[in-house]
Amino acid sequence: MSTKVLFGFHAVTVRLKTAPGSVIEIHVDATRRDARMRQFVARVQEAGVKLVDSSDDHLIRLAGSPRHQGVVARVAALPQQHSLDTVLDALDPATPPLLLVLDGVTDPHNLGACLRVADGAGAHAVLAPKDHAVGLNATVAKVASGAAETVPYLMVTNLARSLTELKERDIRVIGFSDDAPASLFDADLRGPVALVLGAEGAGMRQLTRKTCDQLLRIPMAGAVESLNVSVASAVCLFEALRQRLQG
Repeated sequence: MSTKVLFGFHAVTVRLKTAPGSVIEIHVDATRRDARMRQFVARVQEAGVKLVDSSDDHLIRLAGSPRHQGVVARVAALPQQHSLDTVLDALDPATPPLLLVLDGVTDPHNLGACLRVADGAGAHAVLAPKDHAVGLNATVAKVASGAAETVPYLMVTNLARSLTELKERDIRVIGFSDDAPASLFDADLRGPVALVLGAEGAGMRQLTRKTCDQLLRIPMAGAVESLNVSVASAVCLFEALRQRLQG
């Protein structure tokens, strides 16, 4: 059985909620008994999951990070059941797909934040190329605060080909670049769209850029020239959500 580690209250709580049978054991800080920890322990006991009191040093070794919040879980890796086709085919025909595509995002903190944003905005999946992206790891899951368990993260072999397949499904592929002539706020994002963002600094790769149907920019009114990719993702996805809610 393949196993992995999750740490932090949000990441572990979401796994307990969505797939309790996959949780092998949960280690908690033996010295922490505040209200939040008591509530968490009660939830674990209610779920019938093995609970282990551990020292901070042991938790750091398990998590590979000191930012464990006193909670580390060993869990069975859930089978990857998602593909781009299965995600899109499962959507209600009345629901226009909303996808986030990340080209070259290799920092786990950025990916975790992007997944959290994608969940909050109701994106149906996040796509990334296998060779130019970070995979799902414990740090990503911690930063994502549970969204790594709820938003399909699809790593594709050939990003340009996958974008072309989206276009064949009548999903507009919209890339974001600081030098684009048109503004995000002038675009209609109510229909099926895939929003493509590159890593901060490098931006999208040339082939990815050429594959886009349209390029937009986020208007910047201050001294800084660009936003962190997770912040940019939030701006773009929530603008799409705002338009969809208004009809």
